[in-house]
Amino acid sequence: VVTGPGGTAGAAIAAHPGIGKVAFTGETTTGQEIMRLASNNVKKISLELGGKSPNVVYADANIERFASESPYSVFDNCGQDCCARSRILVERSVHEQVVELFAAATRKVVVGNPEDEATEVGTLVSFKQRDRVRDYIEIGLSEGANLVVGGEAPDDAALADGAYLMPAVFDGVTNDMRIAREEIFGPVVSIIPFDTEEEAIRLANATPYGLSGSVWSRDIGKALRTAKGIQAGVLSINSNSSVHTEAPFGGYKMSGIGRELGMSAIELYTETKNIFIDIRP
Repeated sequence: VVTGPGGTAGAAIAAHPGIGKVAFTGETTTGQEIMRLASNNVKKISLELGGKSPNVVYADANIERFASESPYSVFDNCGQDCCARSRILVERSVHEQVVELFAAATRKVVVGNPEDEATEVGTLVSFKQRDRVRDYIEIGLSEGANLVVGGEAPDDAALADGAYLMPAVFDGVTNDMRIAREEIFGPVVSIIPFDTEEEAIRLANATPYGLSGSVWSRDIGKALRTAKGIQAGVLSINSNSSVHTEAPFGGYKMSGIGRELGMSAIELYTETKNIFIDIRP
C-alpha cells in the first residue's frame, strides 16, 4: 500500500517505468492527467471516470414507481456517485406529473447522521465540496432554471457541523445549461422534457460523458431501442441498476477506458502472449 496525495504519490505511480498497469477510479480531469503521465512509457491504463447519467421516462412508464425509486439513483451517497442519474428526461405529456411526484418523494428523503439507521442521505465529503455544489445551484438559478425543492443546509442544529445539503430538484432546465451538462457530484437533479423518442436519445447523448443510465417504459421494444441508442456502458430498463459483479462495467466517451467486473476484468489485467513451436525434427 502506497499512501500520499494523488498529485505526488499518484503521479509517481502513473509515471514510473517499473509499473506496468494503472487502474484508476475518479474525476475525469485526473484521469486525463494519468493518461498523459502513462504515455511516457506507454503504460497500460484503465479508467472509470465521471458521468452525467440520464433517467429517460416515457409517458407509458409506471410513473409512480419511477418517482418513488429514482430519488435514490441520484441522491444516494449524497450524489457523490459517478453513475448518479442526475438528468431526468421526461416525455412532455407527463412532465408536470413527474415533477410533482419526484419532488414529493425527494422531500421524504431523510438527510442525517450516517450513524443513524434512519438516515438515507449523509454528508458531502467536505465543506469545500458542499460549496462547489452550492455554486452550481446558484449557477442553475442564474441560468433561469426553477429550483423546485431543496438546495439548502438542513434546519437540524445537530447537523450544523457537517457538510450536509438537502437534495435539490431543478425544473425548467434546458440541455445547454451547465447544471444539465457538467458533473456536479452532489445531490442535484435536472428535469428536462422531450417530445419524441429521437429527441430523448439526442438529449441523453448531449454530454461528454457516457457511463450509465435508465429507461422507463412499458413498451420494451421502445425501451430497448432507446437503451441501444444511448452512448453509455451500462443501461437499465425500469430500474436503476448499474453494477453487478458478473457484468462488465465501464463507460463511453469521457467516462473512461476499459471494463471492470465480469470476465472483462480478467482480460483487463491480462497480457496475451503467443508462443509458436515448430516440432519437426
